[in-house]
This record gives sequence, structure tokens and C-alpha cells, in this order.
Amino acid sequence: MNKVILMGRLTRDPEVRYSAGKNATAVARYTLAVDRRYKQEGQQSADFISCVTFGKNAEFTEKYFRQGMKIVISGRLQTGSYTNRDGQKVYTVDVVVEENDFVESKNASSADLEARDEAALQQSGYRENRSKTNEACGEDFMNIPDDLGEELPFN
Repeated sequence: MNKVILMGRLTRDPEVRYSAGKNATAVARYTLAVDRRYKQEGQQSADFISCVTFGKNAEFTEKYFRQGMKIVISGRLQTGSYTNRDGQKVYTVDVVVEENDFVESKNASSADLEARDEAALQQSGYRENRSKTNEACGEDFMNIPDDLGEELPFN
């Protein structure tokens, strides 16, 4: 039996291509960061698993999956090899995804990403510099609260 079930976060947006020919088939590739249960000092805390999916699953992936989203997949391991430009044989291992689904709600995933983005902005000092710029501009500008995103027509 060859069955793999993984849960992790997308390291980047999926890369989707279409096969050539009359009946073009979508092929989506992405990397899933899967946390290790037990972390040892000096070792990475996640494994980065290459995944590939075809057809309707690939189209679903292209439409709904984005970097940072937590997803669960099931499929099978597939090994392969090729000879690179230097003449060396390279061995590959991919998970061929047969089923995929969301783990978090869209709001939870968005809130998590926004919190990480906010932390990165705070660390870089961007928020402080923006506030100082707004104060220096005088009363010609007004601050718009972040929670009004749904009500603004240009969002």
C-alpha cells in the first residue's frame, strides 16, 4: 500500500502549468512545510515536501490555495530520477496529491497571515515611520481605521 497523509502550510503560491495538446491538463506543483512532532537541537523543525497534482485538483489548487495556508492532503509517494546538466543522476520524491482540503477557515488563515505581517512591519519600524509621516502632514490627511476594509469602495 502506498498512502500518504500530510498536514502543513504552503511555502509559496502553487505553480500551475497546462500540458500541451488538444486536451490540456492542469498540473500544479507546490511545497508543503510539515512541522516535525519532536524537535532536536540543531535540526530544522519542519520537513519541506514536494507535491504535485493534476486535472481538477490542480485547478482547485490554483484557484483557492495561497502561500501560508494550512492544508491537508492525501495521495501517494512517487519516486523518479533524471540526469542533470552536469551529468549527475538526481533522484526525486514527490507526493502525487489525490485529495486536498482546507484545515483552517478562510478568516482564521487570513487573521494568522495578517498577524504575521503586522509583526514583521512592527519589527521593521514601518508602522512608526508611517505614523510620524501622517503627523507631519498636518490636518489635510485623516487616519482610516484598519477595520473599515469591507466598507471602502476602492479596496
